[in-house]
Amino acid sequence: MGAVASIGHRISGILLVSALPFAVFLLERSLAGDDAFSSLAQKIQSPVGRLALAVVAWASAQHLFAGIRHLLMDVGIGSSLSAGRASAYAALSAAALVAAAALLV
Repeated sequence: MGAVASIGHRISGILLVSALPFAVFLLERSLAGDDAFSSLAQKIQSPVGRLALAVVAWASAQHLFAGIRHLLMDVGIGSSLSAGRASAYAALSAAALVAAAALLV
């Protein structure tokens, strides 16, 4: 389970870096005027837009929780097998809950 959390940390980092140009583009478009903002707001409310936001929310949460887990393990906190497994489950579960919450909003 620790390996899954570690790989998820790497995948989420790649997703976040890949999403950055799109986020900058969307920010630029949203600041272009009221019509552009309204158009983007409608697109974000579409099923594809909501899914994209859920993926970015998962990637952010996974990267945060797994990163904290790795930092704590680097200083010797939770580095035993049972504690590492529990923290991996906690990080993966918390990230999944954040993604589910993003879909519901």
